[in-house]
Amino acid sequence: MWRKYRFTQSVWAGIAAGIILGLILNMVEHFTSYKVYTLLLNVDYVPVLKELQLSDLTEFMLHLLISVLLSMALTLFLQQKAWSRKRSMSFVILVCLAVGLLLFPTTALSVRTPALSDLAALAFWLTGHLAYGLALGWMLTGARRG
Repeated sequence: MWRKYRFTQSVWAGIAAGIILGLILNMVEHFTSYKVYTLLLNVDYVPVLKELQLSDLTEFMLHLLISVLLSMALTLFLQQKAWSRKRSMSFVILVCLAVGLLLFPTTALSVRTPALSDLAALAFWLTGHLAYGLALGWMLTGARRG
């Protein structure tokens, strides 16, 4: 059963992990000039959103919304499984890496983001998503209490 605690936990986990991913990619972009934070916030390929002039804060809030939705979906999925914390954590990390891998090609749809062939940008992007998966998995599986 979807309890209030689980709902609240998944929302806060999504927000916290999303902020962590944003901070990591923002720092990478600041110190290396690889446009991975720009890619994170990029909405150039979304039909309605690409027509709007969105602030960085609004784009970041959209990123956090997606993070919360992913967190909630993972929570609902994991509730149906009788997996160990280790297996659940591994699953969350793999899903987050897969999301990062699936989203990276959207870089080809914008002139503001890294080239699709930029392996260094891909490495930074996936490292950020690995950290995101670790943070989200840690919060969702309750590993911090164990």
